[in-house]
Amino acid sequence: MAISATQDFKLQRNKLISQLDSYISIIAFNAADSILNDEADMEDNRLSSFSAVEILHNIHIYKKQTDSDELSFFASYNRRDVGPYPVQFNRVTQLKKANISDDHIELAKAIGTAEQQLGFVYIRASQEELSSYIQTRVLLDILIALIALGSAFFVSSKLQQRFTTPIETLLSVVQKVSKEKDYQIRAPVAPIKEYNMLSRAFNTMLDKIEQQISKLQQAEQENRQLTLSLEQKINQRTDALKTSNQELLNTLATLHQYQHQIVETEKMASLGQMVAGVAHEVNTPIGLGVTASTLMQDKLSDIQKAFDDKKLTSSQLAKFLSESKENLGIIYRNMERAASLISSFKRVAVDQSNENRRQFNMLQLINEVLLSLRPNLKKTQHQLVVDCPAELELDSKPGPINQILINLIMNSLIHAFEHIEQGEIQIKVNISDNRCLLSYSDNGAGVPESIKKRIFDPFVTTKRGEGGSGLGLHLVYNLVTQALNGKINLESELGKGIQIEIDFPIIVKQAQK
Repeated sequence: MAISATQDFKLQRNKLISQLDSYISIIAFNAADSILNDEADMEDNRLSSFSAVEILHNIHIYKKQTDSDELSFFASYNRRDVGPYPVQFNRVTQLKKANISDDHIELAKAIGTAEQQLGFVYIRASQEELSSYIQTRVLLDILIALIALGSAFFVSSKLQQRFTTPIETLLSVVQKVSKEKDYQIRAPVAPIKEYNMLSRAFNTMLDKIEQQISKLQQAEQENRQLTLSLEQKINQRTDALKTSNQELLNTLATLHQYQHQIVETEKMASLGQMVAGVAHEVNTPIGLGVTASTLMQDKLSDIQKAFDDKKLTSSQLAKFLSESKENLGIIYRNMERAASLISSFKRVAVDQSNENRRQFNMLQLINEVLLSLRPNLKKTQHQLVVDCPAELELDSKPGPINQILINLIMNSLIHAFEHIEQGEIQIKVNISDNRCLLSYSDNGAGVPESIKKRIFDPFVTTKRGEGGSGLGLHLVYNLVTQALNGKINLESELGKGIQIEIDFPIIVKQAQK
C-alpha cells in the first residue's frame, strides 16, 4: 500500500506539472503578439481569464529589451486571496524544468518566434489540492491496513487455538519423556490429520528408542565381559612387550657398540692404506741407497785388493774417490728423502689417532696429507688445487681435519673419478670471525638423487658388493659435528661433481716471524 501510494503521488504530481506546462505554453503563444504590438493591457485582460483555475496563484510575463538582454515587467496575474509575488528575472532561465517546493510549483518558458526571443512566462501554482488528495489517500490506506490487521489478528487467534493445542500437548509429552527418561509414554491422538501423523511418527520413534536402549543395555553387559577379558590379554601382552623392549634395548646397545667398532675399524683401514702407500714410497729411496752402498762396497773391495797386491795406481784411486763421492751423494739424498717421508707420515699418523688441540700451520697440514696420499695420487692424472694462505696458523684439532681430508680425497678417487681419467679436486680454506670455512669440491660423477639426503648415514654407498663400506662420509660427518663441533653441508648434481662446505670454530694464531 505504501508503494502504491507513492506511485500514485508521483503520478498526480506529474499530471499537475503536465497541466501547468499546457497552461504556460498557451500563455507564451498568446503573449508573443501582445509583446510585439506592445499591448500590455490586452494581455492583462487575457491573463485574468485564468482566475477560474484555482491552482494558479501568480503569472508573470517579462519582456526582453531590444537594445539589451535585460528583462522588464510586461503583464501579470495574481489570485485575489494570494496577492502579488516578486519578479523572478534572475531565475526564469533556471525554471525551464519545474521547481517543486513544499507548497508551490514554479515553471518558466521562453516567449518568441522562430526568428527571435521576446521574453519569458513565469507561473507559480499551488500544491494544496495535490496535498489534500495525498492526505486523503494516506488516511484511507491506513484505515484499510488497520482493518486488514484486525481481521488477520482475529483469524490467526482462532487458527492458533486450533493448531497450537495439539502441538502443546505433544510438547508436554516430549518434555516429560526428556525429564523422566520414560520411553514408554505415548502421545495421544490429535484431531488434525497432519498432527495425528506427527504423533504416530513420534510414538514410532519412542518404540525404536526403547528397543535400542534395550539392545544397548544388553551390548553394555557383553562389553563389560569383553573388557575384563581384554584387560587380562592386555596385561599379558604388556608383560611380553616389556620383555621384547628390553631385548630390543640390549640389541640396540650392542648395535651401537658394533657400529663404533666398525667406525674405528674404518679409521684404522684408512691408516692402513696410508701405511701401505708410504711403505711403497719409502722403498724406492731405500732401494736406491742400498744399491749405491752395495756398488760402493764392491768398488772398495777392488781397491783394497789392488792396495794389498801393491798394484794400486793413482788413476784407480782417483776414479774410486769420484765414484764414492757420487754414490755417497745418492745414498744421502735418498736417505734424506726416506726420512722426510717417514717424518711426514709420523706426523699424519699421530694427528690421525690424536684428537687433542694444538697449534699448527694449515697449509703444511694439507701438504702432509697430500704427501701421505702421494702413492694413490701419482697413479692417476688427476689435479689437486689447494687455495690456503701459507702463513695461516690455527689452534684446533689437526687429527680430525687429517682424517676428513684423507676420506674426502679417497672418496673422490674411488667413486667420483671411477670413469674419469683427468679430474680436478679443489681445497679452499678461508677464515671468518674465528671460524674456519673449508671448501672441498671435485668435478666427478656426483651423488645420485636417491641417496643424496642420506649420504651421511652409515653404510650408504654406491659400491655395495664392490668393496665399499659406506662409512667414509659417515665418519667425516661425525668428525665435523662431534670432534670439531662444526657443521657440514653437501651439494651435488649427478654428473656435475660435488661441493662440500665444512664450517668449524678455531682460534687464529699469528705466524711467528
